[in-house]
Amino acid sequence: MPSWLRVWAGALALALSFTIPGSAHGAFGFNDAGWEGTGSFLELARKRLGQDRVRILATLEWDSLEPGDGVIILHPTVNLDFTQASAFLREGGRLAVLDDYGSGASLFERFQIGRIRAPLRPSRMLRQNPNLAVAVPAVQVVAGQEQGRHPIVARVHQLVTNHPTGLTHPNLTPVLTIPAIGEPNTALAVTGIIAGRGRLLAMGDPSVLINLMLRYPGNRAFAEGLIDYLVEDDEWGRRGGRLILLANDFKQRGQYGGGASLVQEARDVVQGFREIIADVRRDGLPDELALVLGALAAFAAIFWAGTSAMRPYRRIAPRYARTQPLVAQGGAAGRAAVLAAPTTHRALVMLELKSALDEGLALRLGVDADLATSGLLEEIVRQDALSRRSLKLLERMFAELRKSENAVAAGQSIRIGLRQIEAMRKNVREILDEVSQRSSVRG
Repeated sequence: MPSWLRVWAGALALALSFTIPGSAHGAFGFNDAGWEGTGSFLELARKRLGQDRVRILATLEWDSLEPGDGVIILHPTVNLDFTQASAFLREGGRLAVLDDYGSGASLFERFQIGRIRAPLRPSRMLRQNPNLAVAVPAVQVVAGQEQGRHPIVARVHQLVTNHPTGLTHPNLTPVLTIPAIGEPNTALAVTGIIAGRGRLLAMGDPSVLINLMLRYPGNRAFAEGLIDYLVEDDEWGRRGGRLILLANDFKQRGQYGGGASLVQEARDVVQGFREIIADVRRDGLPDELALVLGALAAFAAIFWAGTSAMRPYRRIAPRYARTQPLVAQGGAAGRAAVLAAPTTHRALVMLELKSALDEGLALRLGVDADLATSGLLEEIVRQDALSRRSLKLLERMFAELRKSENAVAAGQSIRIGLRQIEAMRKNVREILDEVSQRSSVRG
């Protein structure tokens, strides 16, 4: 590999290393111990499942997921890939998307989940603040008897929300509900089985899992139930998969189940470069990368200046002393150079052969040089200047040359090969020689 190529490859690799994001930080960041982070939820998940089964990702590799895995996505700011998500769910995967005002709506809509506002007058609230509405487990009552609640909220008495949104769906099962006064109760979380195997949970408030909210027993019990729900065994078999955690802005790669097509791989590459450009536009170039690019630019400038300064002077002859090219000269030499040029259309060569044939016949027959083709043929017949076979050949030659002439006059495209030109040149010479021989015999 050339040295300059190695330098640019190293610069690109360094750019990629500095622009690929790490784990989410700030609001909903799993490694954030602040009040709005979710470090307590991460600690709870690792305590229940073990260190090895809990993974925090900045890039969701769809092709690395297994049917036994569970995925939690908090407040996504990117549109989730519905095709890959639905394929993951159809194979038995479990997906929980907790989102209020992020980009989760794009996935919710594909599963016919609608997002609505939370009640303006919740029947229960914290500190008399409607934005801190209290949700309760949803239950089904038949003939006045409670038929039970969803396993996720089996140990939840009540759950404190933080600026939530409600959800609607005609078929999915409500898990949590916000009771209201003077308006219908609103579902906060819904769940359902996808394709008889996978499970999907949608919730309108990711803030219930932040460190500040996990102080409340109901929120903590919900977090424990959610963790168990996403990785517990199912009727179709043992799962034992991983719990994948993602939040906010993350990347998506690959195709679930593997076997990505060439088109899909190309799209992944293009998407990767778009994400790198977006990161640079948002955050600017890292200091280290800017230093490397500056050094490369300085090296390139020094190299160009050095090669220009060290280049030996080449003496250029004055214009008046230069040899004039043949194509710029007049006479037969200039005309031959123009016709022999690679850019000259071969139809012009055919016209040159026609002109030579007309002038040669007129000279040998002793007639006017401007005589038309038909007149030349009549004069040849009258003087018996050609044999019958040669006369037929001449007529065919005139017809072929007329085709080229008409095409050039009309600006039409015509294909003429070198063999065709050579054959025409040979026939012109034979015709003129035969006319000369017969003329000399008559004389």
